[in-house]
Amino acid sequence: MSLVAPDIRTSVAASVNPVTKLFVALLIAMTLVLSIDVVSAGVACVLVAVLLPLSGLRARELVLRTAPIWLSAALAGITTALYGQDAGATLLPLGPVTITEGSVLLAAAIALRVIAIGVPGIVLFATTDPTDLADGFGQLLHLPARFVLGGLAGLRLVGLLVDDWHALAQARRARGVADRGALRRFASQAFALLVIAVRRGSKLATAMEARGFGSDVRRTWARPSRLGRADLVLAGIGILVTGAAVAAAMFAGTWNFVLG
Repeated sequence: MSLVAPDIRTSVAASVNPVTKLFVALLIAMTLVLSIDVVSAGVACVLVAVLLPLSGLRARELVLRTAPIWLSAALAGITTALYGQDAGATLLPLGPVTITEGSVLLAAAIALRVIAIGVPGIVLFATTDPTDLADGFGQLLHLPARFVLGGLAGLRLVGLLVDDWHALAQARRARGVADRGALRRFASQAFALLVIAVRRGSKLATAMEARGFGSDVRRTWARPSRLGRADLVLAGIGILVTGAAVAAAMFAGTWNFVLG
């Protein structure tokens, strides 16, 4: 199982146009960014968790793909609890650093907001084929074909980086140069991978240019990208999730408009 390449299966999320997925992910993110409070982020997290089975991802794959989000949320919460603005009673004095009720509440709001923004984006795009995404950008959003096709080519090569990393590790081990310090070994191997990626990207750019992908002539598309009922349903779900989160926060009196 590759955590870099998308996992396309027959599911509700996989049948939706990538442009709609992008709209829903941005809608949730932009709404939750407007306020830092526990209620709106918590409601969004609960509703997103209820909808996760629609993605078709296995539980283990879901956990592994979203692991960076969980780690980021934990680190953001801990940092905010330690160094956030003090308010209310002191819960834990740690010398120059104190943990108070206000800092803990703010930490919970930050952590939940990171989860509510990050998980939907990762899950939606984990079920998106890069070619379908490029078709949607080119046909529905009318982005320049040169930009869209270049981005598609880059996405197609991302999966090769993992294979190149393993191949480099095995080659270095066979030559007896993999027994040095872990940090030095990682740095030299990462530099070698960067060189390989730059060379491959240059060759790909030259080949695409030679085949006319950089032409200004209006392109035709082999596969039409359309919006259907599934897109309307997902867009409605995204609007309901954000609406419910904002309404719950306003009803509870915790909505804190950060731009105000």
